[in-house]
Amino acid sequence: MTNRLVGITIDCADPARLASFWSAMLNVAVTDEHSGDGEWATVGSRRDARPRLTFQRVPEPKTGKTRIHLDIQVDAIDAGHQQVAALGGRWSGIRHDYDEGSVLVMHDPEGNEFCIVEYFDQHGQPPGSTLPGQRQSPRPST
Repeated sequence: MTNRLVGITIDCADPARLASFWSAMLNVAVTDEHSGDGEWATVGSRRDARPRLTFQRVPEPKTGKTRIHLDIQVDAIDAGHQQVAALGGRWSGIRHDYDEGSVLVMHDPEGNEFCIVEYFDQHGQPPGSTLPGQRQSPRPST
């Protein structure tokens, strides 16, 4: 038996708003795979090779830290940060720098956590980011 991850469903207050945010972040279209009643919105399609994101309206507000989050690879960490802000998301103020790359912990418009990740090249060159943050794992000096 072959199993495959086909989608991730996220509870939210405003499915259309979050679908619009994630559609722009991932450059993937919002599709009309549901009844159109405003209770659901989907980014991507069942026919896509990659998993789709579905947003489901729920009555209760988000409480506490999200137990699962998405990691989104970006070409440049500063540009990714600016894109998130322009789309209505925000940076948490937490930044992790590792030998492999840099990570910023972000929040979508409803406060759901996700990370943007910039991987360094094969030579381990830093991205030249100027964004301040709390360095959790400082890059060793050479």
